Amino acid sequence: MNRRKFLALSATASLGAGLQTARQPSPIPIIDTHIHLFDTNRSQGVPWPDKTDKILYKPALPERYKSIAVPLGIKGAIVVEASSWLEDNQWVLDTAAQDNIIVGVIGNLEPGKAGFEKQLDRFQMSKLFRGIRYGNLWGHDIAARLENPGFVSDLKSLARAKLVLDTANPNPALLAAVVKLTDLVPDLTVVIDHLPQMQVPEDRATQKICETHLKEIGQRPRVFVKISEVLRRVDGQIPTTLDFYRPRLDVLYGTFGADRVLYGSDWPNSDQWLPVEAGLNLVRQYFLEKGHPVAEKYFWKNSVAAYHWQKRDSMQP
Repeated sequence: MNRRKFLALSATASLGAGLQTARQPSPIPIIDTHIHLFDTNRSQGVPWPDKTDKILYKPALPERYKSIAVPLGIKGAIVVEASSWLEDNQWVLDTAAQDNIIVGVIGNLEPGKAGFEKQLDRFQMSKLFRGIRYGNLWGHDIAARLENPGFVSDLKSLARAKLVLDTANPNPALLAAVVKLTDLVPDLTVVIDHLPQMQVPEDRATQKICETHLKEIGQRPRVFVKISEVLRRVDGQIPTTLDFYRPRLDVLYGTFGADRVLYGSDWPNSDQWLPVEAGLNLVRQYFLEKGHPVAEKYFWKNSVAAYHWQKRDSMQP
């Protein structure tokens, strides 16, 4: 039996024990920097997920999230956009305002498009509005837009407002774009979402270029990364043993260090893999091995440095 099959099979055997461990609340408070909210029961529907998605197509609202998150020691969460519709920014802000577990919202606005600054002024009137997400989603492409002076100018406005740019769906081209973007707008805080999910290029030449860009980004203090979407499917199985994921985590931690890594569950999108506690159990084990101070940074302190969210509940750190 080869190593990949062994790890995949051992995942099934260890899953029950792993989930039981993860259900115990962590002594370290957790801020989940990546969840999505949407309501499939709205009359206008939602642009995502698709109605045919039997796993995701049901309301994802704060009460449902809390029933999963609170028993795991999660004290607060940042909502990341899941809609390209302008007015859904307001819908998410209104929904978030009704529940104190939400400490921030990353919206969807299009830099370089007419009306950006007006829309930014409108939504940042809410203290929950902490920035926008852009890149490799909804037909967008950061690399292509960096040649547009209006796009860069609007990102400078985002930086002046002390708001954040999250980037979606990382790939080698996006890493190259982040290098160029942070050259053009050095004061902008950038958060690269789900970096563990990026597929490593197969050819060595592209690998080396990617490694160079990753190393360069690692030297830029205003770029954070989410160690999120860690789980992978292998031969139809999803390993839950840390050793399977450790090499990739070691590379990212070695690149960005203790001060610029963030926890995110990606709920409810995470349901396509395993329940939230399975992914949490992996990263909890990994970061606690590095000591309590490092784990604290990963699970909540770095989220304050990146997003500057404000406490809404006495249980929040």
